[in-house]
Amino acid sequence: MFLLDRMLRALVKTGPLTVVDPSGKAHSYGAPREGVRPVTVRLFGRATPWWIARDPALGAGEAYMDGRLVVEDGDVRDFIDLVGYNGRWDADNRTRRILKRHQGVAAWFDTWNWRRRARRNVAHHYDLSGRLYDLFLDRDRQYSCAYFAGPDVGLDQAQLDKKAHIAAKLRLERGQRVLDIGCGWGGLALYLNRVADVDVLGITLSEEQLRVARRRAEEAGVADRVKFELIDYRDVAGQFDRIVSVGMFEHVGPPYYGAFFDHCRELLTPEGVMLLHTIGRADGPGATDGWTTKYIFPGGYVPSLSQVMPAVEKSWLWLTDLEVLRLHYARTLEHWYDRSVAARDEIVSLYDERFYRMWLFYLAGSRSAFVHDGHVVFQFQLTRKRDAAPLTRDYLFEEERRLRGLETVRSSSIAA
Repeated sequence: MFLLDRMLRALVKTGPLTVVDPSGKAHSYGAPREGVRPVTVRLFGRATPWWIARDPALGAGEAYMDGRLVVEDGDVRDFIDLVGYNGRWDADNRTRRILKRHQGVAAWFDTWNWRRRARRNVAHHYDLSGRLYDLFLDRDRQYSCAYFAGPDVGLDQAQLDKKAHIAAKLRLERGQRVLDIGCGWGGLALYLNRVADVDVLGITLSEEQLRVARRRAEEAGVADRVKFELIDYRDVAGQFDRIVSVGMFEHVGPPYYGAFFDHCRELLTPEGVMLLHTIGRADGPGATDGWTTKYIFPGGYVPSLSQVMPAVEKSWLWLTDLEVLRLHYARTLEHWYDRSVAARDEIVSLYDERFYRMWLFYLAGSRSAFVHDGHVVFQFQLTRKRDAAPLTRDYLFEEERRLRGLETVRSSSIAA
């Protein structure tokens, strides 16, 4: 417990965090602060404190999964929230400055996502049971940041508004050909076809997502216009009027950013428009922690703006619009966490207790990254020509209102 005690005394200034060590002795860290919930955790196994001190993210994550770290006062979200607050990205937070110096360029090799490795990495996460995703996502299975237009907006509406927000930026016209890179279960592709009468090719590396997306297109009667393929983005050929990619760029890896944007430019028509929606870092380049790499997203990396823009510039693409969504993903993850907790018994029956605890640790940690760390969501609008997009943003709000109106009418007619 000696090393863990020293680490926690140095890092936890706000709490209190109480840790009951394997011998039963309680250790307290941090002074109380309004808005920060006190948390008590109990550790089991003589080696557990050492493993956590050696590699905090991996050690604590595995200890929680295995039941060697039990949260007795509060839950795992409260625990990670308290730790996250103490390590928050803030200029006057000395603790964060210490952590940043030691982060370095760890895990760089894991971001080399060549074709075979990229497909294996995607299958690790996205080929899980479809029932699992039904339990915590919205009705359309949007597994990316929602767009909360107001404080009382629910998850389903926020995900629908996200699709309208993206569609408005794409400036769609009837009959256009759209490429959806990383199409998930097909929800966005089907939406774009429905509201704009466009043809869409959705690509994925997940066999489970491909199966569901194709079935949905058949059921909607649009399989001739909304098609899905199991293909790497590097192998797509042809020309597209529009390209959209939501939540896929985090799996590309910095070594491939140049190739990604170069190929997207080749695929775009001269008047084409691309919308890239990705998690990003406001705090500069970093590294994916070992626990997330091992259990959740092997090969995954969240980029900083300073890492993306050089690749955009070298590809001769125009950045015609950039939006930063800050706490939208935190709210999305809160919904996912609460839904997962409510579905505990079903998740355990699908997998087991260890998987359930892993899933909660993942969602709670992701939320903390947006609340306390430097994580945000970037939406890049990119074109081949400087005048391919309007010179003001008025069109965006007008088109969003129109699209929301269309879906309101559609929802009313379905209900009737």
